[in-house]
Amino acid sequence: MNLNRSTKNQIYAALLAACLSSAAFAQTTDPAAAPATHADKKAAKEQAKADKKATVAQAKADKAKTDAQADADKASADANLKDAKKQ
Repeated sequence: MNLNRSTKNQIYAALLAACLSSAAFAQTTDPAAAPATHADKKAAKEQAKADKKATVAQAKADKAKTDAQADADKASADANLKDAKKQ
């Protein structure tokens, strides 16, 4: 087969374009888009429960810390008042 240089370049360009387009398509397919299995759904549900428990525990800890700080502030204010009365 006798091809001139221009025809060869066009064939190479077409082959290169085909390779690039198939590579781009392969990169756009997302394996995470596959349907979730029962195990995935169960794991997500358990994770949501754990997250909720952690949030509740953090809220309780924050409340306890706030209450303790309020008690410490009140004790400090009472001590300052007592000292002021002594003077």
